Amino acid sequence: MKVSTLTRGLCSAAAAVTFSVTTATIALAETITVTDVAGRVVEVEKNPSKVVIGEGRMIYSIALLDQDNPFERIVGWKDDMVKYDPDAYRKYLAKYPEIADLKSFGSPYSDEWNLEAVVALGTEVVFMNLGNLLKAQESGIIEKLDEAGVATVFVDFRQNPTENTVPSIQLMGRIFDKRDNADEFGDFYQLQMKQIYSRVAQIPAEDRPIVFIENAAGYNPNKCCNTYGAANLGRLVDLAGGRNWGSMKFPGFKTSVSLEAIFADDPEIIIGTGANWSEANPATTAVLFGYEAEPTQVQERLAGLASREGWGELSAVKNGRFHSVYHQFYNSPYHFVAMQAFAKWMHPELFEDVDPEASMKELHDKFLPIDYSGVFWGSLKVGG
Repeated sequence: MKVSTLTRGLCSAAAAVTFSVTTATIALAETITVTDVAGRVVEVEKNPSKVVIGEGRMIYSIALLDQDNPFERIVGWKDDMVKYDPDAYRKYLAKYPEIADLKSFGSPYSDEWNLEAVVALGTEVVFMNLGNLLKAQESGIIEKLDEAGVATVFVDFRQNPTENTVPSIQLMGRIFDKRDNADEFGDFYQLQMKQIYSRVAQIPAEDRPIVFIENAAGYNPNKCCNTYGAANLGRLVDLAGGRNWGSMKFPGFKTSVSLEAIFADDPEIIIGTGANWSEANPATTAVLFGYEAEPTQVQERLAGLASREGWGELSAVKNGRFHSVYHQFYNSPYHFVAMQAFAKWMHPELFEDVDPEASMKELHDKFLPIDYSGVFWGSLKVGG
């Protein structure tokens, strides 16, 4: 068939357009260089389509960025959210039923992790927690992933949350090509935190109550107690105008302490952490905070914890300063809500206008694809 000059021209133009689009597509697939929160310089695929998260609860953060579907690029995870925050899992499952088939790889720092399966999925990047950097280095998993062409990026919402939350969100936003969403949440986060910071400086040291944080209160009914040092929730207490008991007693992140030590010091305020662990541990007496929690049950569980042998004699219980908060705040960019609750419990008059409930609702309305429901903190009601 004879091809006219006009036809040949059109074909050439079409080929040029095709070449241009292909070139642009290749350009979009180029890697970028980032520095993660561990200080590691990493070459990573920009806007990756296949991501594995070393902990399922990283979805709390990813949901702030991929707001239409936090799971759209997730091809594998650890099932800790399924086990230890089933309320949140079911909330997301109702909206994204396909996550029921999401591959679970267990802990990337242990022998159970299937590296070959991760690579076979075409994974481009694996996100891990800063707190497990040493484990990851000792296991050799970082080098193995690197050899397989998979980038490893460390983020942190647990070790030093007040320092690393915004950098971690911005890092993930840059990798996911969601920088506007990252910046918007960063601004919101800073505003929420400054409601506390702007007032704490005026609180004299002698007016800052001693606060004991009981980590996972009642998870194992016959075991007590674990608490935080000057990190994580302990750090939030110190920054919110209190004196964290653990910060004064030991260095480091978390440790076990004796009941005798707690009773001897009789801290002014006690704050436990709880979540819906009833499925992971049916015997638990913890406060089952989460999206499915109900106020009546929260009070019943708080009363049960306060009635443990010897606890009723503590000042915090007698004076109605016995509280509990959603455990998952400890590993989440939403911890500013817990910090606001702490501030109100410690200094109710100074922070009278601060409303953590309104903050939690605004967080969901502005940034999350799921709606707000349930109960995430509570105080023991005394004398009623």
